[in-house]
Amino acid sequence: MFGLIGINLGMTSLFSKNGENIPCTIVKVGPCYVIQVKTMEKDGYSAIQLGIIDKKEKHTTKALQGHFRKSGIFPKKKLLEFKDVLSPSIKLGSQININSFVEGELVDVRGITKGKGFQGVVKRHKFSGVGERSHGQHNRLRAPGSVGAGSDPSRIFKGKKMAGRMGGKHVTIKNLTILKIDVTENIFILNGSVPGNKNSYLMIKKKKWN
Repeated sequence: MFGLIGINLGMTSLFSKNGENIPCTIVKVGPCYVIQVKTMEKDGYSAIQLGIIDKKEKHTTKALQGHFRKSGIFPKKKLLEFKDVLSPSIKLGSQININSFVEGELVDVRGITKGKGFQGVVKRHKFSGVGERSHGQHNRLRAPGSVGAGSDPSRIFKGKKMAGRMGGKHVTIKNLTILKIDVTENIFILNGSVPGNKNSYLMIKKKKWN
């Protein structure tokens, strides 16, 4: 599976030929540069590393400066790795742009969801609480209730749904349709929503790569 790095620019909507309002996401895609090519013989698996958006050398560590120098590419802000890429047309230092995709194609989009901080069970796991405020239960409306397992085994099982940190996880949305492609501005319009905030980085994966 192969793809490109994109930036979430926000959401909009389009109207279909039938007059249906379709929610869409605008994504700035590439151009991406091949920073590293990994092979089975040298690295134990096949993959390519792509970079996007120029970064000043003075803000780049010495180790990364040498890493970019090998590919002959100016330092980049964001690097992502695409595994299981077996295409002889991909060369070190080459540029991959939006022309690799076509309108109507299905793609998988991976990103980091919005962080919500520490949240209770009602927001995090959609618990309903204990019900109405009655019989003196003035502060139990959004509480989890009893979570114990009785006298045997007298402990909380691992994975129990409780309050905790919510969001900030890697999530992949599969089979989003590319409704429109603007080649001049390097923009995708995808059908539906994608993970993350505005201006967050996205990994856009093709289903098939030739």
